[in-house]
Amino acid sequence: MAWYRNLSRREFIKTAAAAAVLSGAAACTGSRSPWRFLKVEEARTLAAMCDRIIPPDADSPGAEWASVVNYIDIQLCGPFQYLQDKYRDGIASLERTSQKQFGKAFAALEDAQQTQMLAALEKNDAPKELWTSVSAGEFFEMVLPHTMQGYYGDPRHGGNRERASWKMLGLPYPPVRGRFRNES
Repeated sequence: MAWYRNLSRREFIKTAAAAAVLSGAAACTGSRSPWRFLKVEEARTLAAMCDRIIPPDADSPGAEWASVVNYIDIQLCGPFQYLQDKYRDGIASLERTSQKQFGKAFAALEDAQQTQMLAALEKNDAPKELWTSVSAGEFFEMVLPHTMQGYYGDPRHGGNRERASWKMLGLPYPPVRGRFRNES
């Protein structure tokens, strides 16, 4: 007789739930990284890039504080899973370009240097030999809307920490349909 036939329904559900959690965690988590998909260095580079796309100002936090990279990381283990290779290659290519042009990691550059590099990426004007599987322009055009989604989207998806962009825009917290339904 199989071992699982001796389990009570409650034990079976607990075992199945634990197996599901462990298999999901192993599939999309680095060994010691706080991120699901990204490596720590990749997250640092992506955070600097996103913070140049939506920089902080005197009144509002930027993309990095608003947890945009967390949003992207979560989505890369879900709906954006098909973009994992492009993100990994794009971030590596951005780092190679930064090292070649400035001798530093992208996150260590001055704001003006980062902005200059992103303007070149947007125009697809980067050393072609450093951008192999994804072009600079394609990478920029992929990160840009994901940054916007993470900054302006619903915080329940991992970004827009403390509803930062909604507060900036003066928007109230939108109720989720059915949440405040009258049960009478």
